[in-house]
Amino acid sequence: MRRRTFIQNTALLGAGIWAGKFPLANASQNFPEVRVPKDQRHFSSDVIEQAISEFRDHVGNKELGWLFGNCFPNTLDTTVFIEDIDGKPFTYVITGDIDAMWLRDSCAQVWPYLPFMAADKNLQRLVAGLVNKQSQCINIDPYANAFYNDPDKVGEWGSDHTDMKPGIHERKWEIDSLCYSIRLAYGYWKSTADTSPFGEAWITAQRNILKTFKEQQRKQDLGPYRFERTTPRGTDTLQVDGYGYPVNPVGLICSSFRPSDDATMFPFLIPSNLFAVVSLRQSAEMLANIANDQALATAMLDLANEVEKAIKEYGIVDHPMHGRVYAYEVDGFGSYMMMDDANIPSLLSLPYLDALDANDPIYQRTRDYILSPNNPFFFKGTAAEGIGGPHVGRDMIWPMAITMRGLTAINNSEIRACIESLKNTHGDTGFMHESFHMDDPKNFTRKWFAWANTLFGEFLWKTYKEKPSLLNDI
Repeated sequence: MRRRTFIQNTALLGAGIWAGKFPLANASQNFPEVRVPKDQRHFSSDVIEQAISEFRDHVGNKELGWLFGNCFPNTLDTTVFIEDIDGKPFTYVITGDIDAMWLRDSCAQVWPYLPFMAADKNLQRLVAGLVNKQSQCINIDPYANAFYNDPDKVGEWGSDHTDMKPGIHERKWEIDSLCYSIRLAYGYWKSTADTSPFGEAWITAQRNILKTFKEQQRKQDLGPYRFERTTPRGTDTLQVDGYGYPVNPVGLICSSFRPSDDATMFPFLIPSNLFAVVSLRQSAEMLANIANDQALATAMLDLANEVEKAIKEYGIVDHPMHGRVYAYEVDGFGSYMMMDDANIPSLLSLPYLDALDANDPIYQRTRDYILSPNNPFFFKGTAAEGIGGPHVGRDMIWPMAITMRGLTAINNSEIRACIESLKNTHGDTGFMHESFHMDDPKNFTRKWFAWANTLFGEFLWKTYKEKPSLLNDI
């Protein structure tokens, strides 16, 4: 069964178990209870509950308060499993409607909770457990993007033509999977000063990350990774003998797949390479200050500088209408792909990932491009406008992309418009979804997609803390 078919046919679980049963309430009505009942929640945090209460007490729009209370805790309510192994926490985080942990999604799902860890040591322990789990997974196979909690399980993609191992759900090589692991570790360290998750397993994971990145520069040969899948869907497999289209080894890192889990057209995926520059430098800082491994830290910095230089030379192109902008993908030979995708890292998300300043002129020109009809995956309908991508198909807008537009906006009216759009397109469910049709929010994919929910909560909380008047105007 293909992943999309599984998602569409999955029983109504978790966040979506009561979703869709109620008509949309207006501001004068009481909103239905759609959050998982207390006795069924996987993890409870008093500080998160306090944040929900504070938001509801101070934000006049009751529908926004309802949405925040449903969406922000959704990862904790429905997707986390924490256990102790030899006295250390290990946290397994599913995406929602699939029992597998994506390296990318799991890190992104808990990221919005980092500022709350100081007031909740159990929440800090949960995040530390995910850092430990991430290191464990990377050391099993740094090329895999998703894992099971059962190390012996062989799943639905066990027949893929690649070096599959038990315990791996999917083995699609994506740069961002490893970058997200570093981002979470770095954010945890900066938030807590706790170094307990950064022992030998973590250091070994950093070595594996560096080795994998350098292999995928493909300077000497194609490297050890290849992937093919028996599938009617072209974006689920790699062309040209399982290696993807050829590249000129100019210093960039190949990513066989995008953060959407769709195959790249040209393997030098620019937003993921920009993310890698940030992540390599963060890893270097931790290696130097925590592990006192100056040699490995220097190697990380050297690679970051090399990739950054190559991005400036090969990743910026001349668009006939928008000027000098970032391409989405390049091959180092002169070919490039002009688009943006909803999944993160995207070109739109680069300031959120600390890869670029939001005021950077090249970023702003790129932003103008990707939020225009010149981006083939920017859709505008009667219900909303926003970015989608090949993963779900034409005319399907991803709430995640609208949220990211708001998080990276520097204009108050744009932030407000993004919040209003998200408020109006949850399809009467009280939750965010993977995507919805540009003309019909009730035509959506994935009733239970925790990343989209928690990210939306992060956006609302950030706006409430920094620009509360914008919420009161909605």
